[in-house]
Amino acid sequence: MKIGQALNLRGESDSYERQEATWLLEHVLNLNSLELKMRQMQVLTHEQEQAFLDGLMRLSKGEPLAYITGSQPFWSLDLTVTSDTLVPRPDTEILIETVLSLDLPFQTSMVDLGTGTGAIALSLAKERPDWKVLATDIYFPTLEVAQNNAQKHGLTQVQFVCSAWFEAIPAQRFDLIVSNPPYIDADDEHMVNLGTEPRRALVAEHQGLADLELIIDQAPKWMNIDAWLVLEHGYDQGDAVRQLLQKRGFIQVQTRKDYGGNDRISLGQWKA
Repeated sequence: MKIGQALNLRGESDSYERQEATWLLEHVLNLNSLELKMRQMQVLTHEQEQAFLDGLMRLSKGEPLAYITGSQPFWSLDLTVTSDTLVPRPDTEILIETVLSLDLPFQTSMVDLGTGTGAIALSLAKERPDWKVLATDIYFPTLEVAQNNAQKHGLTQVQFVCSAWFEAIPAQRFDLIVSNPPYIDADDEHMVNLGTEPRRALVAEHQGLADLELIIDQAPKWMNIDAWLVLEHGYDQGDAVRQLLQKRGFIQVQTRKDYGGNDRISLGQWKA
């Protein structure tokens, strides 16, 4: 099989399916997109062809490409991804943009609750090297992935704690708390397409709001005056999260939209 033939095996021209197949082939052959275009007549080895076909089969069953290649670009980083982690989504980059727009101390102390691959914590650490960053996750194998990503990118200022939200964090206060917690209702129709990713990182009780409620309720105990709480949530949860923040006493409560125009990030400042 030649490269040109391989590229025609999945999806119509200019479709996302075709693009995924192209990325997969780049990974299998260790070529960039330009090299792939210039070598249309190159013949794949038996091992390369088998790896590509196996990858296409996994894609057809709904497995994310990141689980096949073992990595996912996010913000300015290339992150290692395993079946113990969620695949970082582009919409979560809105949280990074939101945080970077806030008026925060030069040496901000922050915690990322439920860090997963470390996408949020590490992206902010890369952008703000003087910040003191703590990242937590309840599942140690997931935390190990985040630690490895920190080492991979030389982000030595990031510390890690295995913790269920605030439970195991050493007593301290932060200028910034961020989280992309589970927020999908167990009965949500979108769960059909997320079967290969860890359910514990996706689903929450109370129509997906349980973890958001807990974080909002407990966060002030861990916050300095003027600190910010920034949360990712579901496309239809903006109003509910804003109400939770306001009821708890946060001010400057607002919601930012994702790249699809949906409510995605809500935040509030602590003054009390």
